[in-house]
Amino acid sequence: MLTYPEIDPVAFQVFGLKVHWYGLMYLVAFTVAYWLGRRRASLPGSTWTAEAVSDLIFYAALGIVIGGRLGYMLFYGMALLLDNPLNLFKVWQGGMSFHGGLLGSACGMFWVARQHNKTMSEIMDFAAPIAALGLGFGRIGNFIGGELYGRVTTVPWGMVFPRGGLEPRHPSQLYEAFLEGLVLFVVLWWFSAKPRPRLSVTGLFILLYGVFRITVEFFREPDAHLSFIFADWVTMGQLLSLPMVLGGALMMGYAYQRDRRMKG
Repeated sequence: MLTYPEIDPVAFQVFGLKVHWYGLMYLVAFTVAYWLGRRRASLPGSTWTAEAVSDLIFYAALGIVIGGRLGYMLFYGMALLLDNPLNLFKVWQGGMSFHGGLLGSACGMFWVARQHNKTMSEIMDFAAPIAALGLGFGRIGNFIGGELYGRVTTVPWGMVFPRGGLEPRHPSQLYEAFLEGLVLFVVLWWFSAKPRPRLSVTGLFILLYGVFRITVEFFREPDAHLSFIFADWVTMGQLLSLPMVLGGALMMGYAYQRDRRMKG
């Protein structure tokens, strides 16, 4: 069993305002995304300007934060929302949904597409590779906060989390940081390094995230107020990710089929 490195979730305070590590991880994620976006925009043949990259990161980040919070309350915290609608704004208590953030970022990208005369497929294919590392940083923030921990386990690397009782559990936040962050980024960056059919990069992102999320959910402790959705093993995260696997596969199939028609 490994010792969980208990870190104060509050990184520092400014004039009495507590700045949490989880929030800092979002800031790091957006900063890295901006740097990667500028790097991709500087490649030969790119049609992206520095202004377009800045707008993309800003509006996508805004959509992620708003959509992520709304998605969490609708998918996982409806009871809290109905009990007190003001719980929606208590972001310092944690609670962000990837699936809600994905929808929110799509709204932000739609706005950027209109402002810079680009298609949504062009925007999404550009954004997909640079978004992956940000997901990893978010999961590291979950780990530091000791939240979203895994199920009870006997594996040697199990950890006792402060909020998880006395039994060792899977550090599932780190599993997600590795798969949904590092591995997803490496695969997408490599895949998009060469010309690919339009929407294929986005499709691969959606497909792989869904597969990775469904896999890690088998090790992650279900939300206490939801438990299993049905069959005593299907979680809300898996239920929301299954359409991503199917949709991503269909998107890739469509992208390559359309590319063959255009070349034929």
